[in-house]
Amino acid sequence: MLDFAAMVSSKKYSAEAAQTVEQIARALENFLAEHPKSVVAEDGKVLFDMRSAKYQLATEHGRCTLQLWSEERNLVRRVSAAVERGSARDRMLRLTVQRFGQTRPSSLEVLADQDRRTPSTREATRLRYLKALERGMLRTNVDDWGEWTSEGFRTAMDLEKSFGPAYARGSLVHGQQAWAVIAVNAQESQVTVDGILTLGVLWLAHCRESSGGRRLYRGLRLIVPRGMATLTLSRLAWMNPDAAQWELWEFDEKSEEMERCDAADQGNLTTRLLHAPDEAAARERFAEAAARVMDLVPEAMRTVVEQRIRSGVEMAFLLHGLEFARVRMGYAGQSFNRVQEISFGAGANETPLTEENAGDLRELVALLFARRTAGVARNGAGKAAGAGSEDETDGGSRPDRRDPLYRMQSERWLESVLRRDVSLIDAHLDATHVYTQVPAFAAADRGMLDLLSVDKSGRLAVIELKVEEDLHLALQGLDYWVRVRWHHQQNPDQNSGLGEFQRNGYFGGVRLAEGAPRLYLVAPALRVHPATEVVLRYFSPRVDWTLVAIDERWRREMKVIWRKRSGQNLQS
Repeated sequence: MLDFAAMVSSKKYSAEAAQTVEQIARALENFLAEHPKSVVAEDGKVLFDMRSAKYQLATEHGRCTLQLWSEERNLVRRVSAAVERGSARDRMLRLTVQRFGQTRPSSLEVLADQDRRTPSTREATRLRYLKALERGMLRTNVDDWGEWTSEGFRTAMDLEKSFGPAYARGSLVHGQQAWAVIAVNAQESQVTVDGILTLGVLWLAHCRESSGGRRLYRGLRLIVPRGMATLTLSRLAWMNPDAAQWELWEFDEKSEEMERCDAADQGNLTTRLLHAPDEAAARERFAEAAARVMDLVPEAMRTVVEQRIRSGVEMAFLLHGLEFARVRMGYAGQSFNRVQEISFGAGANETPLTEENAGDLRELVALLFARRTAGVARNGAGKAAGAGSEDETDGGSRPDRRDPLYRMQSERWLESVLRRDVSLIDAHLDATHVYTQVPAFAAADRGMLDLLSVDKSGRLAVIELKVEEDLHLALQGLDYWVRVRWHHQQNPDQNSGLGEFQRNGYFGGVRLAEGAPRLYLVAPALRVHPATEVVLRYFSPRVDWTLVAIDERWRREMKVIWRKRSGQNLQS
């Protein structure tokens, strides 16, 4: 877990040409904020996975000291330089370090890519797979593959068109007829395998465009490792059969045999619906503890603190989506007596609140509010600028947009804005009913869920958020939509007439419409990946979607720049 308490205590960034200890610390903090799934390697060996490892930086006495620890090991190094290298897809932060008691420097590498294989190993694996794939296509049933000739299969990177080397791409041709084909090997991560449909749609669109009408591309054939097709299969059911034919195959690299997946078999959706907590009862239960925390927050800042009920036994305190304190129900000693436990900080620095350290929480909150602020300073003359201007402030200081605390968990920040008023993206949405992480996915499916609401006609609304370019935005939103639709369609209770959502405490007092949910995809206008609209063109007309582009300054003021809806012509 990224330790924001350590970040809060770090010093101000310096703009000097040479790296100071503060700049070195800031470089590492920035990198880990941008790449929370990084790994730390030494001499080619991975020592720490930063999803579970902890770290602490100290910059006293003109030295930057880094401590890393996990359940397996502990490491302490003095860091004298931090240099970021690599392409956008292979970012790495190289740290020049020294062991204590030694003068000879060595290096640590902080790698953003979760794939721990060396580049040469990855390339060799992908080339072997490409040869096995072509042999497998030749051996497959003649009716499916035999009369078709493979052409142009490759794994070369093409960043302009978003094609990475993890995917083998080519065509199957027979006269003027053709199929676009894309495949991925079993050594790639599950996330890479699950991304094949997005890249496949882009590949199909590219093949059709580049053929210039000389060939008629029937559709897309996707090839995934055996046992890794579940998510892609569930997505294929919602692609437009009139726009293309869709086939999914599993490939066993050892036997070089292929088997077609049954499109009617959607498998297990790996989703569950948690019961909504009784918010009124929970707030009453935590009222005293909440008052104690809020007393430590400067009065001028209390209106922007979100007191969020996570469950019947936990309340969190958040600033623009970033949790800084929490209260939980626990047990006293060895007894069964329930007590409320307040803690603050995160990661290794999560600390129970006591009378002795209350000042630490007050200081942490003040520094956090100073660095994670949506506003900017007033003008130099000291005169307050007009509302909505660039000089508006909510915290009295200009935010440093390079600050990791400002940039950390940006999607959570955007989520918190819309939790307060979801009607900002569509006036027809009901701002009184907004839920997060409903339903819950299996961990392998995705790391974050976004918002579920309802419009004023009672129709459910699924809202997927992104603050950075993500070519998988459309299909990740579809994943959430499919699961919400599935739960919504479960048989209502025969006595009450309530559906599954309302039986579990959601949308109280609302008569939910029977139709499928609406899907909203929300991102800053300059961060909408070009792939998004291409993929949306191939969605089934049964998916009612809206792509919402918001102003880049959404932290300060939420403003919709443009909207595009299903049924509109998305051709460029």
